Amino acid sequence: MTIQQFNRDFPDNTACLKWLLKERFGKPICPKCGRLNKYHQQGKSSHFVCVCGGHQLSPKKNTIFEKSDTDLYKWFYALYMFSTCKNGVSAKELQTKLGVTYKTAWRIAHQIRKLFAEHHIKLSGTVEADETYIGGRKSGKRGRGAGNKTAVFGMVKRNGVIKAQVVPNVKGNTLQPILNQTIRKGTLVITDELLSYNKVGQNGYNHQTVKHAIKEYVRGKIHTNNIEGFWSQLKRSLDGTHHVVSAKHLQSYVDEFVYRYNHRHGIVFEPLMARVGRKV
Repeated sequence: MTIQQFNRDFPDNTACLKWLLKERFGKPICPKCGRLNKYHQQGKSSHFVCVCGGHQLSPKKNTIFEKSDTDLYKWFYALYMFSTCKNGVSAKELQTKLGVTYKTAWRIAHQIRKLFAEHHIKLSGTVEADETYIGGRKSGKRGRGAGNKTAVFGMVKRNGVIKAQVVPNVKGNTLQPILNQTIRKGTLVITDELLSYNKVGQNGYNHQTVKHAIKEYVRGKIHTNNIEGFWSQLKRSLDGTHHVVSAKHLQSYVDEFVYRYNHRHGIVFEPLMARVGRKV
């Protein structure tokens, strides 16, 4: 969607409210008088009331917009920014573009990230699994076990979708249940030689490894280049756009970039907008 198309579809706050009303309730029937689709906006509020005056609908209730006094147009424009910026959107950029306080911009960004969570993903075919660590540089131990790093585990289907989540550690008894829940039995699963993956082949998978320790990165079709490419993009985006991300909120940022990856070949804005009416 171009900015011209966005402004055509959502020219002002009223248009955004009406769109949200239709998205959530379709053509509502008043439970009091039985009239179909006879609701109108109540003054300058975000509520709609039937012409009979006996029933009210609140499109923002139970959504990311609830309890926000910020114009819905600004929320929608923030959603547009998230859908068009490959490397993410910082709260500082939202503050500048929307003309709101930093606190408001930060809240808008974190509420929007709730929409990115991808549920019930099942992977099959050829799947690459790998772990990485997110966090700033700090003196002391580096890599696995570093005190300032947060572990993230990911699985990606070749030419397909990805699932990634923050994990407390990368031990086998942590990663294996996630892998079992996400990947269908009989799938070719490719990992590196981390000992945590030793029992993958015993759980109904065709397990192949690449031995990075001896500088083996590709053996025919056996490699983890796709998942490692996703980690690189994630880290570049976090470092370049947000600079510092706390462990507490890291999962929401991971969800955002998983969503971008899974919709990389299609339109991002429309399916994201289709989620705004769901209960949060």
